[in-house]
Amino acid sequence: MTIIYEINPPKVIQDTILSHDQLSDSVEKLKERAGKIGQICDGVHLTDSVLGIPRVSPITAGFFIRNSNNKIRITASIRVRDRNVTSITQTICDAILLNLNGVLILKGDAPPAGPTDSGLVPSDVVKQFNEQGFGKRIDMYLSISSNPDFEKMHKKIEAQPKGFVTQVISSIDQVTRLVDKLKPQGFKIIPCVLVSSEKNLKSAQMLKLNWSEYNKDLVSFVKQVDKIAGNVLVSSPNDFTGALDLLQKLK
Repeated sequence: MTIIYEINPPKVIQDTILSHDQLSDSVEKLKERAGKIGQICDGVHLTDSVLGIPRVSPITAGFFIRNSNNKIRITASIRVRDRNVTSITQTICDAILLNLNGVLILKGDAPPAGPTDSGLVPSDVVKQFNEQGFGKRIDMYLSISSNPDFEKMHKKIEAQPKGFVTQVISSIDQVTRLVDKLKPQGFKIIPCVLVSSEKNLKSAQMLKLNWSEYNKDLVSFVKQVDKIAGNVLVSSPNDFTGALDLLQKLK
């Protein structure tokens, strides 16, 4: 069983820009949580400014985690919506130098203020960086819908990522369909499962996720997903205790 846990790095802005002490406290909390997670799962994935709200860089967060755990697999999202190619190149190089294992190139949520789109397309970015040889130094992934139209996936497939990280799934049928279609083509599939708890209900509603198929037996569902895909990404943005309990049961 290969379990990856998704972590949101600390925000750098709440009502105002956080002080150095506040940021340091947030980073210490991140390291503490990652330490607990690292004992019971195989990897962590660090998000990049979810909902467009500025957070500590996932590459920086990955560095802190790597310093305390040199065995766990670490991947990080990289938004292209508000970056240019030079910035993305720097970020990927930083990830390689800091010994991260992979990057998920995605569009990213629109920011609350400021420019909303650089015009870059994730599949084009992955294709370009693969052609430059970066794919030999670090695994590159693209995101995929839980119910994709495979006929419209030509650009993503042509980009030749290491694999695809799904949006939150709600059924075993979704996982089976993705694996049956894409795994024979050499792609790794990483299904994302949202922990079904009261604290995560608001996130589920925002994502229009119906978790009725698995919320009564989350452990069995995650095990089944892992058996089909070979790994699973566990997301629990508002309920660390619930996620920790799940991971301990899966261990």
